[in-house]
Amino acid sequence: MPALEKVSIIGSGNWGSAIAKIIGSNAARHTDQFDLTVRQWVFEETVDGQNLTDIINTKHENVKYLKGIALPHNVVAIPDVVKACEGATLLVFVVPHQFIHGICEKMKGHLAPNARAISLIKGLEITADGTRIFSEEISRTLDIPCAALSGANIANEVALEKFCESTIGCTNLEDGLIFKRLFDTPYFRIAVVQDYVGVQLCGALKNVVAVGAGFSDGLGYGSNTKAAIIRLGLMEMRKFGQTFFGDAVQTETFFESCGAADLITTCNGGRNRKVAEAFVLTGKPLDVLEAELLNGQKLQGTLTAQEVNQFLTARNMTHEFPLFSTVYRIAYEGVSPEMITVDI
Repeated sequence: MPALEKVSIIGSGNWGSAIAKIIGSNAARHTDQFDLTVRQWVFEETVDGQNLTDIINTKHENVKYLKGIALPHNVVAIPDVVKACEGATLLVFVVPHQFIHGICEKMKGHLAPNARAISLIKGLEITADGTRIFSEEISRTLDIPCAALSGANIANEVALEKFCESTIGCTNLEDGLIFKRLFDTPYFRIAVVQDYVGVQLCGALKNVVAVGAGFSDGLGYGSNTKAAIIRLGLMEMRKFGQTFFGDAVQTETFFESCGAADLITTCNGGRNRKVAEAFVLTGKPLDVLEAELLNGQKLQGTLTAQEVNQFLTARNMTHEFPLFSTVYRIAYEGVSPEMITVDI
């Protein structure tokens, strides 16, 4: 009988806690394949005078990031990332992308020899010099294969077991099916594709489009306008992938949950849309609204818009992506939000 997979979740915010509920339940359900104990690295914080890890391990609830949702008792919160990953064979990364490199450096040499990882970090890092896909950063730093998961998955709805789909991108289909068994439930339906680049590209660029949708909502433009922004945004997402990644990105991926579905749900209910709407309605700076509205979470769409603009400007190609460029100009250059329907 093959050895059981030892699962470690790296991260414990809103999305990480929702995923811990799924993984903990599936580890208990599939004891033929997964070790019952699921370790979760939790960045230690003090909540009402108590360590957050102690609260999670006694109350089985992340009271800061996913209040009111019970976590399985086999999910164990650990404040030391090295102890959390020691001997792990399956690693689930769900942390803010700016911390990935430092966390992986600490984990080096502490994993099982056959370890594999999956990134739930939506997006990629885009600079004037090029792009950096987070699954590849994890793979390069830890010298292990890394898949990616992304989809139309608002964390609170997943935690409440409202039906949705998600997409795993994994070049090794055998590993992809192991990850599918780790995540798949009747309410969280998983599809596996080999296009891990396209899965992550969609997860990044849809946030830029969602900011545009939020500007439209703040202006009171209605459903027709938002539908147009979503369609134009999907076209620019696809064009960006084809132009800069070529055959590594497959058109079919944009019609998986990680593509069109995630774009739609983010433009209707995500944090980027919410803050962009408030930006129009209140006139407050984006960083102020982020602090007021997101309970410690980060606004991703405006940062990605800035990164995409730097990347396109370096190639003299901003005119070929008018929606992406207009979102950037409204967010950072003081252009009127009304231009969201003029310059696209």
